[in-house]
Amino acid sequence: GGRFARHGGGKSANQAVAAARFGADVALVAAVGDDEFGTAALDELAAEGVDVTHVARLAGVPTGVAAIVVDAGGENQVAVASGANAALDGARVTAALDTLAPAAGDVVLVCFEVSDAVVAAALGARGGAAVVLNPAPARPLGAVAGALLTPNAGEASALTGEEDPARAAAVLHARTGAPVLVTVGARGALLLTDGAVPPLELPARPADVVDTTGAGDALNGALAAGLARGLPVEAAAREAVAAASASTTVAGARAGMPRRPAQP
Repeated sequence: GGRFARHGGGKSANQAVAAARFGADVALVAAVGDDEFGTAALDELAAEGVDVTHVARLAGVPTGVAAIVVDAGGENQVAVASGANAALDGARVTAALDTLAPAAGDVVLVCFEVSDAVVAAALGARGGAAVVLNPAPARPLGAVAGALLTPNAGEASALTGEEDPARAAAVLHARTGAPVLVTVGARGALLLTDGAVPPLELPARPADVVDTTGAGDALNGALAAGLARGLPVEAAAREAVAAASASTTVAGARAGMPRRPAQP
């Protein structure tokens, strides 16, 4: 039982929307099928100001979809059919990033809803750009030195074997040599920048939670946009946690994603 609604989604697509709403100039490298879902996805992204020039349309391949069940407390359970996401290959990503030519001051944002080969290609073709890697859904990490990792508490535990998010952050920081931002649900996030435990606690803003779907995507997109604006990591992370909190107040992964407040 319950109510049904259809919303745009996909981790990287959601993160691209969040980054665009926070003022970043965003280009998405991805793949959709040649079906109606692919057409709708591209139209929705373009309407948000996301450059979809480098989104491949794969003939005879379905666009990735997810069925999401949301409970009365706003928590969700997701079943994914990867479709075109699984068909994206590293060569396409390398070619796209060679054209985009990311450089110092830019940010390459990557998640794990694509293959290891695609992730490796994105990290290998990042140029002088900073990298934010959202290891979701969690799986073993490859060569990720220098990447700012953004797992949730469950993913951090799966990646390290540490149940405590602070200890997990320390293990991940030792591996990457870069900041680690672990989200801890309604508590907000833990930011570890220099290896010193305990990490900095970044509390979430109070919110009347309707749907947590996409909260992590809102955080990652806002974080990448803040870093691209030149914000220090802590300032960008605080802005990102606030964006994630706001995103939970409306049903759907993107509907509640805020826009960066206009600056005086």
